Amino acid sequence: MIKILEKFNFWNTPPGDIGYFRKNYIELFSKYIGNSLIKVISGQRRVGKSYLFRLFINWLITQKNIPQKNIFYLNKDIYELDFINTSEKLQFAIQTFMDHLKPEGTIFLFLDEIQEIKGWEKVVNSFSQHYIDRFEIFITGSNANLLSTELSTYLTGRYLLFHVFPFSYSEYLGINNLKRHKLSYIDYLKHGGMSETYSLHDLEIKQNYYQNLRDAILLKDVVKRYQIRDVNLLEKLVMFIIDSIGSYLSVNKIVNHLKTHHYKATHETIGAYLTYLKNTYFIHESERYDIKGKRILTGERKYYLNDLGFKYYLTSSFEFGIGKYLENMVYIKLLSSGYKVYTGKIAGKEIDFIAEKDNEKQYIQVADILPDERIIEREFGNLELIPDNYEKMVVSLDDIQMGNRNGIKHINAWTFC
Repeated sequence: MIKILEKFNFWNTPPGDIGYFRKNYIELFSKYIGNSLIKVISGQRRVGKSYLFRLFINWLITQKNIPQKNIFYLNKDIYELDFINTSEKLQFAIQTFMDHLKPEGTIFLFLDEIQEIKGWEKVVNSFSQHYIDRFEIFITGSNANLLSTELSTYLTGRYLLFHVFPFSYSEYLGINNLKRHKLSYIDYLKHGGMSETYSLHDLEIKQNYYQNLRDAILLKDVVKRYQIRDVNLLEKLVMFIIDSIGSYLSVNKIVNHLKTHHYKATHETIGAYLTYLKNTYFIHESERYDIKGKRILTGERKYYLNDLGFKYYLTSSFEFGIGKYLENMVYIKLLSSGYKVYTGKIAGKEIDFIAEKDNEKQYIQVADILPDERIIEREFGNLELIPDNYEKMVVSLDDIQMGNRNGIKHINAWTFC
């Protein structure tokens, strides 16, 4: 047991320089150490949760002088650790580590893809409440249901949740040593935020990467977890959502579309499948909000991809308009910045995004370009209908910045994101 665990831990050799430093996340995690709360890092598969664990372990050792023997790391994606699959074996592995290394002071536990261990919550809960030894516990999971339902049941009030997103535009620039300008931003819109693809220079290889990632998410996080029988229907739904990002959809509209393509689909099934896809962070849902009536509207809503690479590499074109790519990326930027995001409606007009955080709001319109006065009037005019004094802006890919109009800002997309 010790020999296997030692191979994947840093007890004898520090992790050293292990790649691009995702500063925002490391700073965020560091603010919340020093208590018994369980730190839960969630996000889509391959988004970099394990990578962040290794970065943070390195930071603890090199910057906080935490002894290497005080850190236990278990990554359930590694096949050699597959045998640790029950609460009893997890308990035994951690106890064996403690008996062998005899750490003194706070012990850090990093448990990666925890949902692969049956009964994990019993062990995590036990160590978090340990009254002899003190533990700092970090866990990751690739399914929102694991966090919203199971954690709430077993660890009520004793955990903090952090959501990890793909690389941001700023991180894309940093890891690729690029400058902030329109062309690099458009490249980012194409390539997405999965950093593993940045070293891949062949289109076919990148397409294979995203295809395999999509299949892993569907098969492991949806089909296996929720015991889906009609895999073909699920795959057809996924491709329809990918083709329809930024468009208003309802369950009824999706069911009717699938039926025209000879797929048997019920409202209950499609509603459940959409929930499963949201739980894996493959897609995000933006509800429609009536600004004047101050209420959530039922029925249609928009869906956005967690990473645009699924759109670009699985359909290989901008044919449905770069504006939809931009809209998707602005949405993800807002979401990753901690905003609750809605699509808006006022006086029969559409507002692309209403972003709320800490009792503040932003109203945002997104357009690829503003080529003439008619389009300018449409984008700015919709925002002018909103009677409050919260910040309002139009984000576009225009080469020039048009300044303010009646207090509404115009922002180049590569400076906003």
